[in-house]
Amino acid sequence: MLKRAFDVLVSGIGLVVSAPLWLLIGAAITLEDRGPILFAQDRVGLGGSTFRALKFRSMVPDASRLPPRQADEDDPRITRVGRWLRATAMDELPQLYNIFRGDMSFVGPRPLMPGEIEVRGAGELVRLDAIPGYAARHSVRPGLTGLSQVYAPRDTPRARKFRLDAIYVRNASFCLDMFLVAVSFWITFRGRWEVRARKL
Repeated sequence: MLKRAFDVLVSGIGLVVSAPLWLLIGAAITLEDRGPILFAQDRVGLGGSTFRALKFRSMVPDASRLPPRQADEDDPRITRVGRWLRATAMDELPQLYNIFRGDMSFVGPRPLMPGEIEVRGAGELVRLDAIPGYAARHSVRPGLTGLSQVYAPRDTPRARKFRLDAIYVRNASFCLDMFLVAVSFWITFRGRWEVRARKL
């Protein structure tokens, strides 16, 4: 109850306070390539159900035509504005609406795309739902931030991220959530999401 009350209150305030930023970010995206401002995508949530997650578009307009996979640091699909949005996590700002609706929470495992794949070193394609620990992540609402988002760099193998998610699920508490929210604000303030290391 306390977690959900926090989510509703803070996301509601965040949506109001961040409204001017939405206008500025929308203008920057439009000026770069005239493509759509928002990007909606199916994600897997609580209990394995799907929902439409919203983000500011950080990739070229036709990126969704390619097989779903995690972006890497030098991904050519990412736009110039998109690199700044990702470094500051501003591309996630529209997910405040998902949190307000109850699709997501501020803290939890990152919501993944249905059928998402991981590309391994030898070019092997592996479905994420075949990696141990995948299903356990869906016993809680997915989050904007969490243990794996904070402590695992973007190119960390998903098996390790899923282990961090499992640690969160087993030890979830309001105090842990507040700690992860505070660390996430610090990373955002420094603009270090794309280059963060395990030691912050």
